[in-house]
Amino acid sequence: MRVEQRRSTSKPDEGLLERVLLAKVNGFVAELCKTRKTINLMEVCGTHTMAISGFGIRRAVDPRLRLLSGPGCPVCVTAQGEIDAAIDIARAEIGYSHGFPRRRAVAVPPVVVTFGDMMRVPGTQTSLEQEKAKGADVRVVYSALDALRLAEDTPDRQFVFLGVGFETTAPTVAATVLAAQESGVRNFSVLPMFKTIPPALDAIASSDRVNVDGFILPGHVATIIGTRPYELLRDKYHLPSCVVGFEALDVLQGILMLLKQMQTGPQVEIQYKRSVRPEGNEKAREVMDTVFRPCNATWRGIGAIAGSGLEFRREFAEFDARKRFRIAKRRTPNAERRTACRCGDVMLGVIVPPECKLFAKTCTPESPVGPCMVSTEGACAAYFKYDRN
Repeated sequence: MRVEQRRSTSKPDEGLLERVLLAKVNGFVAELCKTRKTINLMEVCGTHTMAISGFGIRRAVDPRLRLLSGPGCPVCVTAQGEIDAAIDIARAEIGYSHGFPRRRAVAVPPVVVTFGDMMRVPGTQTSLEQEKAKGADVRVVYSALDALRLAEDTPDRQFVFLGVGFETTAPTVAATVLAAQESGVRNFSVLPMFKTIPPALDAIASSDRVNVDGFILPGHVATIIGTRPYELLRDKYHLPSCVVGFEALDVLQGILMLLKQMQTGPQVEIQYKRSVRPEGNEKAREVMDTVFRPCNATWRGIGAIAGSGLEFRREFAEFDARKRFRIAKRRTPNAERRTACRCGDVMLGVIVPPECKLFAKTCTPESPVGPCMVSTEGACAAYFKYDRN
């Protein structure tokens, strides 16, 4: 088997290097599996999910090396209650507070602004895409700054940006909030749905349901937070970890580094040295910490994880859509259980997507049941596109 080239722009000698690294990886797997049946490595980044499938790495490595997809897709882990809150805003099922007149009905509904992947993620009963088809004003942008510009151009409308993402996205949203404050923009707010990776890894590593021998750490997140937050994997759980880039050579070298750690002892290594420093990006963290603070968060299909979310600090409460708009709170059933969707088990590495009975049958990219099939970085979408037998 060979590592497939997803891009046609690869240099001619990269194929040879990939084959050499692949041979070394499979050699280490064979050696380690003299005393064990399998090796489970988990990646926790949606870009890695697509890279591993798209480059054919999962099919090329020794089958005893299982490459599992963790909760690295921010769209996939957004809880149903958060989607429902965004839909309430789009429907204008809200009232104003925090300096605005309190009332249940609003003459001009807010504009919900979001990244494209969020449009099709199912809430309890509907999605933003379906609400837009019914007439709700839901717009897709590429950045939070685009949402702020929309608000500046239309001062008589309220614009609510959906704050989805990990530590990679949160600093850019925080910088946009600071820009809105400096410019005195009063019709821009953010519905915070952020998640942070280290607490999730702590929860995964401590779970009795999960069997992981090492972690392929997200390069984008590590660019911001550095490597110190990941040291708990080494110190508390004695698990290998490595920050890895996104090309085929990066992934293969990162896997090889993890396999070597399984022989020599766990470390927190950086393969992606061209972009990641141990200290991360101090300025980005400063901006993020100025606007947000840690809070508990619910991960879709996984549950509550302490300290794994971000909420507005008191000084920036005026930009918090949860406070600006009184969104009706309601208890919602677990639609994933009702539909037999197993996205939660997929994101914990308990199963791989084809082991879900809905996969590629009632759940497809054209008609997704769960968020892992919706997002372009979801594990189910990656398997459907690249790894179906």
